[in-house]
Amino acid sequence: MFKKNKAHMVDSSQALVGRNEAMKTPAKHFVNSNPICPPFPEHLSFALFGLGCFWGAERMFWKLAGVYSTAVGYSAGYTPNPTYEEVCSGQTGHNEVVQVIFDPLVISYEQLLKVFWEQHNPTQGMSQGNDVGTQYRSGIYTYNDQQRLAAELTRAEYQKVLLANRLGKITTEIIPATQFYYAEGYHQQYLAKNPGGYCGIGGTGISLPISQDDTSKNPEDKYQVPKINRLLSGKPMDEIIMDPANPNLKNQ
Repeated sequence: MFKKNKAHMVDSSQALVGRNEAMKTPAKHFVNSNPICPPFPEHLSFALFGLGCFWGAERMFWKLAGVYSTAVGYSAGYTPNPTYEEVCSGQTGHNEVVQVIFDPLVISYEQLLKVFWEQHNPTQGMSQGNDVGTQYRSGIYTYNDQQRLAAELTRAEYQKVLLANRLGKITTEIIPATQFYYAEGYHQQYLAKNPGGYCGIGGTGISLPISQDDTSKNPEDKYQVPKINRLLSGKPMDEIIMDPANPNLKNQ
């Protein structure tokens, strides 16, 4: 089951087949008691990030004012409804990711990006710290063109700062968000349940300079929850790609 080199992406033809049954997920967030599964209040927006082991990554976001809920899971791969062991085998193509549900009138997507860039090392390829494997790669998975543009612009700015401090090339992938598969219940808010638990994430110590002018809080610029709620109520989750170019999003 386990491939020898976990730092190389598996080909889609060689990925594990997975299963149709979704993972059972707790109804409420362990820290703030808000829901971690849809439906969500319709004024909220989605963000999806991969920045190493999702235990520590999730904690960075649930602490932020304006973040309504967080959940950890698997995305950007091939295997439907994978298990943690399958993802760690390197044979699903998935990344360990954090789904962030946030209020764009309180915290902007750009401010979430600042946390993302500063709280891990985006130059480490298929690893993060001592954790090696494709599931630990740096990734931003965008729900619309505004998120993609913000991710690309902040990547360019952060690259300048890293190079000025003699650090390497950013390896973060920025691609449209695909299906988010919830991780097992014991992974959700893991470090709140286990305060002394492992956290292998560490930043570079280099700040991303963004001004208030760079942080739009206009909800019209964000990918809003109502469409996702309506889509999820009528379609299997594995048919949905959260991107405005997806024809499934038209006239919803």
